[in-house]
Amino acid sequence: MRAAHTEAQVRAAEETLMAALPPGALMQRAATGLAHAVLALLDGAYGRRITLLVGGGHNGGDALFAGALLARRGAAVDAVLLTETPHEAGLAALEAAGGRVRRGTAAPRRLPDLVVDGIVGIGGRPGLRPDAVAALEAHAPAGSGVTVVAVDVPSGVEVDTGRLPDDAHVRADVTVTFGTHKVAHLVDPAARACGVVQLVDIGLAPHLAAPAVEALQAADVAALLPRPTPSSHKYSRGVVGVRAGSGRYPGAGLLAVAGAASGLVGMVRYVGDPTVLDRVREAHPEVVGVGRVQAWTVGSGGDNRAGAALRAALADEVPLVVDAEALRHLDAPVRREGGRPVAAVLTPHAGELAALLDVERAEVEADQLASARRAAERYDAVVLLKGSHSVVAHPDGRVRVTTSSTPWLATAGAGDVLAGLIGALLAGGLAPYDAASVGAWLHGAAATYASQGGPIVATQVAAAIPEVVRALLT
Repeated sequence: MRAAHTEAQVRAAEETLMAALPPGALMQRAATGLAHAVLALLDGAYGRRITLLVGGGHNGGDALFAGALLARRGAAVDAVLLTETPHEAGLAALEAAGGRVRRGTAAPRRLPDLVVDGIVGIGGRPGLRPDAVAALEAHAPAGSGVTVVAVDVPSGVEVDTGRLPDDAHVRADVTVTFGTHKVAHLVDPAARACGVVQLVDIGLAPHLAAPAVEALQAADVAALLPRPTPSSHKYSRGVVGVRAGSGRYPGAGLLAVAGAASGLVGMVRYVGDPTVLDRVREAHPEVVGVGRVQAWTVGSGGDNRAGAALRAALADEVPLVVDAEALRHLDAPVRREGGRPVAAVLTPHAGELAALLDVERAEVEADQLASARRAAERYDAVVLLKGSHSVVAHPDGRVRVTTSSTPWLATAGAGDVLAGLIGALLAGGLAPYDAASVGAWLHGAAATYASQGGPIVATQVAAAIPEVVRALLT
């Protein structure tokens, strides 16, 4: 499990750890990890030109001490000071190692190979001052090819929310972080500013509280996957029902069935438009019709009958996935007739979540973590906000983010496959939070597997799910 923590959680853990270490030891661990990451990126230091953009506080100290290590390895290291109070010991170490120090934001005569962003750390306010913007533009102008390495987080992002400020911020190629991931590393849109995130172990883990955000990894997914036993039969493995597709969008029904019929349950039933049913039977002869189910997927590619389909699914007293058109017919909180609670997963994209919350789409896209949490609490259901880093929010505040995907997954019908897949996982016995998290991970991994770095369509994603599951279990 990849864990991400808030600034306050990290500070508390650092204080506990520093009390047991000699003064300055924690910063030296961080600086050493940062320097080794830079060495790996540059394939050595000798003859390389490195610029440090240095603010105040520990973040600037990390950059200065790392710069000293790199200078001793033969790099030409310049530190551009963007503060009147740089870290004194770090500054002395850099100068003793032969590094050069200057103030001002004038462009250098020759661009460096790499810029280290040590302007502000996790305690910094969102946005950048004009002098920091000018220094960044002078030493790593857009399109220049200069590699930018952020210390802990890209300066200027909102660390605890994943938001990006209206003001400028650093866009890093690599972010080297210490002790644990931060929320901004996992949650979009800030995660897109982090580039590749490298975690340096500084001994913080035993002192950290429960994470604010998690991201499943392959081993976690493998442990959660429902799998048959020698005594299993098609009914004991679970039966998922699909109420999706319409005369207008028949493909959505086929794709939802394809996601559900990926081998993770014993049976798939389709109930819906007769013309779609004929196409489902042709494409998936193993799919059957009306009968009892352990979970429903409802709404993908629906029409004006989606509300009736949702009510019918709610009446069955089983968990369900609510997607697309059916989302428009939800009440908050989601309840069955008589007010009984529902084990439900809602799977909106940003526009659909905006409608559920009565806000503008831009607000959801800018604040994905808070939006998903707010919807989960309002609807008393697990909410999966689809995106490049899909956010799965539980009504109790827990959050998981999916990082297994590829940009090529942004293709028509992919959400229909996901809805069917999550329905199958619910029918297989997973709780809604786990079903949504595992489903999102498998969906992203299947897209990555099918893509091989190139374009894909939704049917290829569905077809790749069994291959991904097979690889996890072997």
